[in-house]
Amino acid sequence: MKINRYVIIEYFNVIVGSYLTALGIALFSAPSKIVNGGVSGIAIIVHHSFGWDTGFSILLFSIPLFLLGFFVFGKRYALKSLAGTILLSAFTTMNNMIFGYEGVLDPSNVLSVLLSALSAGALMGLGLGMVVRSGSNTGGTDILAQVVARYTPLSMGTSFLIVDGLIILIGALIFGLEMALYALITVFITSVAIDKVVLAFGRRSAKTVFIISTELEAIKDAILTELGHGGTILSGIGMYTRTDRPVIMTVVANTKLAALTHIVHRYDKNAFMVVQEAFNVLGEGFTPIEEGAWSSHLDLTQQQSP
Repeated sequence: MKINRYVIIEYFNVIVGSYLTALGIALFSAPSKIVNGGVSGIAIIVHHSFGWDTGFSILLFSIPLFLLGFFVFGKRYALKSLAGTILLSAFTTMNNMIFGYEGVLDPSNVLSVLLSALSAGALMGLGLGMVVRSGSNTGGTDILAQVVARYTPLSMGTSFLIVDGLIILIGALIFGLEMALYALITVFITSVAIDKVVLAFGRRSAKTVFIISTELEAIKDAILTELGHGGTILSGIGMYTRTDRPVIMTVVANTKLAALTHIVHRYDKNAFMVVQEAFNVLGEGFTPIEEGAWSSHLDLTQQQSP
């Protein structure tokens, strides 16, 4: 049986990425009470309030979100979220058992808390970037934010900011404003790390993709249902065959480019794809036109919170 090396790389990225994310939570953010948003932020609040294991809490609070993703986005999306959530939960609990709940730095020392914020951001950003590169995700509040973006006029980035912002605000009310500021540092570092890992195809927030395939209908339907993206079907004529060759043109965030590639490869391994930088994307799902026509808005907050 021939083993597809791309599948092996995907599994490697999901497993190692989930472990690195869990390491950032267990060793740095949780012991220092850094509530950086996402389900992990809720788990940290619950851990310090009731003593629950953070890994168990991540799984527990992800279950209703997983069900929401199943009903809204379908089985394929939900299964990817479930796999990432289970791995993140299991690795977080495992790291808690190995290293303890106190972490590796002294949370009573101001410098140690700052180092924890930086270290957590770097590890979680690297880990989440690897998971996203594989076309998967770690579920959590990512699902809730995507549901909000689908059924409201809010863009994806705005939805993530609102959801994670509320969790950070709750953390500020419980642990104090100073800890919330540390959490913002972690969020920023996570975004930068995701930028470095995920955006290997470029440094902008989105890509324009042209797809030529004999399985255009199947690919079109998958883009609509699995990615929640639209697009335009352009008329084209093959230069050599002189036959009609419709072309899909769609604009996707960099964090969804891997998932789009997987969709195309699934239905047509001989498809032709052209990926270009989209330097400034304005309109539905991206930066609203009225908010500044020439701003380069980097929407990386959408994959930063496990």
